[in-house]
Amino acid sequence: MPENLTAPLVVEFPFTRSLGPVQSAFLTGLRERVVLGVRTRDGRVLVPPVEYDPVTADEIRDLVEVATTGTVTTWAWNPSPRPRQPLPRPFAWVLVRLDGADTALLHALDAPGADAVRTGMRVRIRWAARREGAITDIACFEAHDGPAGHRAAPHDGRFPDPVTSLTAPARLEYTYTPGRAQSRYLDGLARREILGERCPSCHKVYVPPRGACPTCGVATTEPAAPGPRGTVTTFCVVNIKAKGLDIDVPYVYAHIALDGADLALHARIGGIPYDRVRMGMRVEPVWTGDGRHPDHYRPTGEPDADYESYRRLL
Repeated sequence: MPENLTAPLVVEFPFTRSLGPVQSAFLTGLRERVVLGVRTRDGRVLVPPVEYDPVTADEIRDLVEVATTGTVTTWAWNPSPRPRQPLPRPFAWVLVRLDGADTALLHALDAPGADAVRTGMRVRIRWAARREGAITDIACFEAHDGPAGHRAAPHDGRFPDPVTSLTAPARLEYTYTPGRAQSRYLDGLARREILGERCPSCHKVYVPPRGACPTCGVATTEPAAPGPRGTVTTFCVVNIKAKGLDIDVPYVYAHIALDGADLALHARIGGIPYDRVRMGMRVEPVWTGDGRHPDHYRPTGEPDADYESYRRLL
């Protein structure tokens, strides 16, 4: 039996967005140890606030201040915190309905153990020592003996030096197991071969193979070896340099339909100025060093393919 392939995979990128008046007020308020919600036309107070009523889709900007104490509505124990989670020790994820609010806020609860957490328990915010206008300004929740009773009070949402944008890293870490079809594809790349699979029903050839035909829903087990040359079907010019990628900008990423394939794959185009890449251009793979996949594709010098030959693969 062939060895089962696995590999750690990390997908990470920074996400930056500008903030409207509601989210700006909410995050700036957290920096100032104030929790703001928004009141809908039917009188409900939503925390965290949203810019549009989830029921009527009306724009809402009626800000109100709620308490920093609340009640746990439901919870789940986290025995093994991951890096960058709110607490480095076991804690509970909780939904907390702050006093004066009608919806619940998700955050961490610092508790000595799962037996110390219960639905209905009273909690309060523990503020971070250093606050900058983010949900992490709430370090966590902690147990609190005080009663409920706070009413939401109107707030104009004005603070000095308001937060107007938010940058947050998105990161996924997992172990990837490619399965039968993609394992065969990866083994082929190690031999500098590009392998696909043919659907036994519609006879389409898929590269990279998926293990099943997405149209017919049947397994694809018949091997196929399209290419290695192909045709640029469409492309984009990249003008932003990616972290850790040693490629000068601008450069071109393209969809390439390999000869005999019915699914376009994407790859970088090299060996030609970026502003001379065009639809229909014939290209071939370039392998470098001990790379397990083509480093890029370059022009073959053949005449451009007729549009009708690749139109269905756009």
